[in-house]
Amino acid sequence: METDQRLEMLVERARSRRLTVAVAWPADKSTLGAVKRAVENGFINAIMLGCADKVQETMGKAIEEGHVTLLDVETPAEAATKAVEVVNRGEAQLLMKGLVSTDVVLRAVLNKETGLLDPGNVLTHISIGDIPTYNKLLCFGDVAVMPNPNVLQRTAQLRYILDMCRSLGIEEPRVSLVHCSEHVDAKHFPCTIDYVELVKRSREGEFGACIVDGPLDVKTSCCLEAAVTKGIDSPLQGQADALIFPEIESGNAFYKTVTLFAGATIACVVLGARVPLVVSSRGDDEMTKYYSIAAACCAAKKGA
Repeated sequence: METDQRLEMLVERARSRRLTVAVAWPADKSTLGAVKRAVENGFINAIMLGCADKVQETMGKAIEEGHVTLLDVETPAEAATKAVEVVNRGEAQLLMKGLVSTDVVLRAVLNKETGLLDPGNVLTHISIGDIPTYNKLLCFGDVAVMPNPNVLQRTAQLRYILDMCRSLGIEEPRVSLVHCSEHVDAKHFPCTIDYVELVKRSREGEFGACIVDGPLDVKTSCCLEAAVTKGIDSPLQGQADALIFPEIESGNAFYKTVTLFAGATIACVVLGARVPLVVSSRGDDEMTKYYSIAAACCAAKKGA
């Protein structure tokens, strides 16, 4: 797979500082390849929990140079737990899963006594897509973690996706709150009432410099001609930097559609914990995981 120039911007931004990622059970070729590539390109060090023989075989030189550390664990579940411990000790600023179920990793992250989620926070999954038919990177969510958000969770989603956009250098992100049309319908689609509230709060300055509008469909969010044709006067001007979907079904369908039919390349990160999480699918390829590491580095707090 050839490198994608717009997603390479993530790599350039990640190179501003070298962070450490704790990788739980790096048994698969794509995780090992992604971590090796990121180490060699100078924006991470890695603590690899488990699978010592495979790590040694793939990353012998990086181990010798001190950029990769091996920690011995016996099972994927133990690797997830130990990865959280490593982060809590301040030894890593990112957490990545290898060949281990997302449920196992999130169970360790969400543990009320030893996990990484502070009280009152929520997790949300953000994708960053390079879609060949769109003129810039597009952030969107949630496609994997938050099933049916309430207004408090939507507020957190908006804050996190704005943070992600700003970490990419977008000073005034344009965010669309996605629905099947531009009409507010409290009876059938209560999410549209949440949207009205979020738009109002954004215009009052609660979320800083940004443009938030909705409900809007995807086409009018990302195509000015479509908005003009429908008579919609949106401040997004058909140039959304981010889409927030009403629930996980529509978000996931969008993700699968743009990757299958539009040839999109995607990076993914989960935000809301004390550190960004790279929880790409076990079936994702090396470059997807590589760009996801870069995205997590961009999203990490500057003091990390």
